[in-house]
Amino acid sequence: MRFVWLWLVMGATLLFGAVAEERVWPKGATFLTFLEENKIPLSLYYSLPGEDKELAAEIYSGVRFHVLKDEESGEFLQALIPITEESQIHVYKEKGEGNYGMAIIPISYFEKSQSVVLSMNASPYQDILEATGDYALAGEFVSAYKNSLDFRRSIQRDDKLAVLYDRKYRLGKPFGSPSIKASMVETRGKPNFIFLFKDGRYYDDTGREMASFLLTTPLNYSRISSRFSSGRKHPVLGIVRPHLGVDYAAPKGTPIKAAGDGRVVFAGTKGGYGTTLIVAHADGYKTLYAHLNGIAKGIRTGVSVKQGSLIGFVGSSGLSTGPHLHLGLYKNDKAIDPLKSLKITKSALAGKERQEFMQLAQSYKSSLQEVVAQGVFPALGNAPEFLVRSELQPSSLRVE
Repeated sequence: MRFVWLWLVMGATLLFGAVAEERVWPKGATFLTFLEENKIPLSLYYSLPGEDKELAAEIYSGVRFHVLKDEESGEFLQALIPITEESQIHVYKEKGEGNYGMAIIPISYFEKSQSVVLSMNASPYQDILEATGDYALAGEFVSAYKNSLDFRRSIQRDDKLAVLYDRKYRLGKPFGSPSIKASMVETRGKPNFIFLFKDGRYYDDTGREMASFLLTTPLNYSRISSRFSSGRKHPVLGIVRPHLGVDYAAPKGTPIKAAGDGRVVFAGTKGGYGTTLIVAHADGYKTLYAHLNGIAKGIRTGVSVKQGSLIGFVGSSGLSTGPHLHLGLYKNDKAIDPLKSLKITKSALAGKERQEFMQLAQSYKSSLQEVVAQGVFPALGNAPEFLVRSELQPSSLRVE
C-alpha cells in the first residue's frame, strides 16, 4: 500500500525534498506523449489491462493535474491526473532503476454546501460570475433555465436571485462541476424555482421537468453489455474501476447515428478506444462513440451533424473483446450516464415520486426564502464576500 501526503506551500507543493507542479493537460496530448515527455518507458502503457488503457484515453485537454519531481535532480516521482470527479490516474516511480507503476485511485476532495444571494444588475450569468468568480456555476445556472426563461426579456434590474449548491474543492481550489440543488430567480418580480431531484434532473415547483439535453439511442442493439459507473472505490477489493459510458453489443457494421445535433470535434484513433468520434453539442455536452469499425463517408472534424444522421459503424477496434459501441456522454468534460439522457419529451413526476419530490421542493423553497430574507443585496462589485457563504479550509491530499 502506498501513502502520499501533499501540502500546499506558497503555490508549490513539497514532499520530503520533492516539488510538485500544477499543470494543464495540453490539447492533443495523449497518455503516451506524457510518458515520453517524462522519460517513462512506454511499456508501462502497453502492459496495462484493457480497462486501464481505455481510461487513459479519458484524460481531456484543459484538466489540471500534478507532477511530483525530485527537487534536486528533477527526476519524475509521480503524477496525479484526474479522469473524472471521482477518479484519477496515479503514475509513480517504484524502487529499482526504470521501474514505474500506474493505478486508478479515488480523488480526495472535500465538498461544501454554499449559497449565493444577489440583486441583479446586468444578467444572471454576469452577476453570478462577478459575485463568485465561478464560470462553471454561472454557466450551469443559465443552462438549467435555458429553455424555460428568456433572461434578456424577463429580467429587470434589482430582481432577486438565490442559489443553493454544492462545490467540490481539491488542494484548496474549486474542482469539477458545481451541483445546483435549488435556485430561484425573479422575472418581473415573479419567483421561478428549480430543484434537483434524485434522478439528476431539474424540476420546477410543480414537479414538471425542465427542458434538458435529450439524446436518442444511436443504434439498433442486441443488449447493453456494460453500464455506466462513476468508479467509486470497491468496498472489498479496494480498487477503482470506472466505466465511463454504456456499451451496446451489436453486430459488426451496424450503423451508428448521431445521438443529437452537434459538430464533430474529433475523428480518429483514441488510445484504447480505437477508432473514435466525438461530437460537441449545445450547453457543454459531448458524445463519444468508440471502437468503431469505420467512420461514415463525409464525417470528419468540423462537420455539423443532425440527430439521427449516419456517422459510423459498429466494430471492435482498440481494446475490445467483441463488436460493440461504447457511448460516452460528457457535460463540461464530466462523464455522466448516457441512459439518463435518453428521452424524447419532457415529463412530470407522478405518484410516490411526485410526493417525495414535493416534500423535497418545499424544504428547498424554505431554505431559499431564508437565504433571500437574510441577503443584504449589495450592489455588485461591493464586498462580494458577503454574497458567498462557505467554510473553506486549507486542504491536504492523502493517496492510499
